[in-house]
Amino acid sequence: MQLFTDIFPLIIYTVATVILIGVLLLAAWWLGAKSTNRNKELPYESGVIPSGHARRPLSIPFYLIAIFFIVFDVETAFIFTWAAAWDQLGLAGLLHITFFIVALLLGLAWLWVRGGLEWGPTAGKNADFSQSLRKSSE
Repeated sequence: MQLFTDIFPLIIYTVATVILIGVLLLAAWWLGAKSTNRNKELPYESGVIPSGHARRPLSIPFYLIAIFFIVFDVETAFIFTWAAAWDQLGLAGLLHITFFIVALLLGLAWLWVRGGLEWGPTAGKNADFSQSLRKSSE
């Protein structure tokens, strides 16, 4: 009986959330437009008429930028978490975060030396970099 009283607020919250989502979906269906035409089916791209095929592949630098963003975003989350508790972590926490930052900086330096940060019009360098990554991973 004690377990039920402990999780009763969670059950109420879950039921209220499911009901709210159901009501909002029903309202969207009921109030939404029922008619369709050719112009409504077209994708909207900031007022520009879409042209070309939507399934063309993106360039490799786009993926590199995305991966760099994720890596440095996670690094920032770890560093901010460490900064919030630095006084409780002491010297051991300082050593851990220093090792973490040095490891990331070494990885960044490796990418820089290998040409992974060259995103300009020098497509030959980028092709050489991606080939060298494939060879080094084999």
